[in-house]
Amino acid sequence: MVQIMKENKRKTVSLSMISYELRNVTGNPFVHIFGIGLPIFFLFIITRMTVSELQDASLIKTVSTTVFLGISTLIPMAMILMGYSVMQSQDIEKGIPERLQLFGIEQHITICNRIISELIFLSSAIILYFLVGIIFMDLQAPVITGIISYIFCILVFSLICFILGHAVATLLRKFSLTYCAAMLLYFVFMIFGGMMGLTYDNMSAPMQAVAKLLPVTYFNRDFYTIWTGESYNFVPMLQSYLFLGAVSAVLLFIALKRDKRKGNLS
Repeated sequence: MVQIMKENKRKTVSLSMISYELRNVTGNPFVHIFGIGLPIFFLFIITRMTVSELQDASLIKTVSTTVFLGISTLIPMAMILMGYSVMQSQDIEKGIPERLQLFGIEQHITICNRIISELIFLSSAIILYFLVGIIFMDLQAPVITGIISYIFCILVFSLICFILGHAVATLLRKFSLTYCAAMLLYFVFMIFGGMMGLTYDNMSAPMQAVAKLLPVTYFNRDFYTIWTGESYNFVPMLQSYLFLGAVSAVLLFIALKRDKRKGNLS
């Protein structure tokens, strides 16, 4: 009977918990600055700089759409990889995960609630980004398969960012270290993804080898082809997702194992 009562007290994924986590996300200044404001700012700046150098006006729509699709990856990188990892490290420093477990909220339940809340806020940010692009940019209209592919790819990339962000925060456990590591990953992804002025074609061979392992490279370099429904070889992009996903999963596994071992020792 006691066991049954304990099981009934265990909390599950619920609307109230998702709402609570969503309020935490919206109260995080990092996601508003880097996840909403900065991508829109970069979109206008980079597009204007690139278009101003074009001599063929017929390429404006192609270039604008390519920049638009590439810059959109900053949203999950900033909101989840950086914003969530920083918020998680603050929670770890304050002992919040342990307190939640005392109330019957297991770690995997908390993670599920946070994934849902992060994806809800991410979706609203991407919708806002698309509205800005549609209203103020001269974009190429996508084919149905193009928009479906984009939604699927950005969703999977966001989930990988969540796993990587949670792993970094759990491994480092301190706000300062997590912030430094997340910011470093953020700019590494931007540099090798071709969003810092250095395109893939202008990179050295070692840099190109690294760039091929990151999904952001394909958003910035190739996704216009998918967006417009042209023939495209998905194998290199798939390999980049598998690589980054595997690295993130291994880091998370190590972090959770270490935490479990420390808990057993204590």
